Amino acid sequence: MSCPYLQIYGDGSSTAGYFVKDVVFYDRVSGDLQTTSANGSVIFGCGATQSGDLGSSGEGALDGILGFGKSNSSIISQLASSGKVKKMFAHCLDGKNGGGIFAIGRVVQPKVNTTPLVPNQPHYNVNMKAVQVGHTFLNLPTDVFEAGDSKGTIIDSGTTLAYLPDVVYEPLVSKIISQQKDLNVQTVHGEYTCFQYSGSVDDGFPPVTLYFENSLSLKVYPHDYLFPYEAFWCIGWQNSGMQSSDRKNLTLLGDLVLSNKLVLYDLENQTIGWTEYNCSSSIKVQDEQSGTVHLVGSHYISSSACHLNTGWAIIFLLLTMLLHSLV
Repeated sequence: MSCPYLQIYGDGSSTAGYFVKDVVFYDRVSGDLQTTSANGSVIFGCGATQSGDLGSSGEGALDGILGFGKSNSSIISQLASSGKVKKMFAHCLDGKNGGGIFAIGRVVQPKVNTTPLVPNQPHYNVNMKAVQVGHTFLNLPTDVFEAGDSKGTIIDSGTTLAYLPDVVYEPLVSKIISQQKDLNVQTVHGEYTCFQYSGSVDDGFPPVTLYFENSLSLKVYPHDYLFPYEAFWCIGWQNSGMQSSDRKNLTLLGDLVLSNKLVLYDLENQTIGWTEYNCSSSIKVQDEQSGTVHLVGSHYISSSACHLNTGWAIIFLLLTMLLHSLV
């Protein structure tokens, strides 16, 4: 008897097919920058029909999706329930060189400050408190980041850019543009706010700092949130309401803010955290059985996964990870 599935993601794309059970192989850390082969039995979907971006034959086409969400059916949850791994993992997306680091287990170096995950939410929801542009805090409604259905803040490495509610997006973009007089602002492809600028963007525009519960902050530099397109610089911050009317109050933070940071997902303690890091270097991970600590290095994907042809890196690390799924 076959067991069918249908999965619809937040961007409207979908996959349908049948559940299968097989053995997944992964590299277990056995020494500094050394591994041995390990495996575990997992149930996953064998996609027969894909739609939207998942079904495209162009640049958006994927070989598959590695689900590392909070649900019991995700790969990380299945491996953890069998005692193979701890229910925690980390990634470091190298926005400068491409590639980066991905590891399952307890990261002991670098040290990472964390913020609690919002309970009873299916995604990696966090409580965001404030937004600062340069030295100025945006004057925002007190309930703008309140958690709930179709609102709140989600951390998602399966999303490339970052999406903000209109009441956050408009003053944020206005503040960024106002840093330079006489900018010729244009809309490219009907959705990207772009302008021409010949100087250093890090010198000419302000960093954006996001503040979260537990005094955790996340600084996004101009070279992170601005990407070059032809003769323009385009702003990677997007308006949530322009993407989907039912998600207009949702804050979705993707690779635009997560790149060049070690991001730690700790489902054992229901926290998530990050720190700025050189993703071309290595991290230290603890072996849960022996207690020993070993180096885990970075990897680079040399094929089509991928940079914009302008050089701004959008990384799909090892396998594209969609860390949330909306049914």
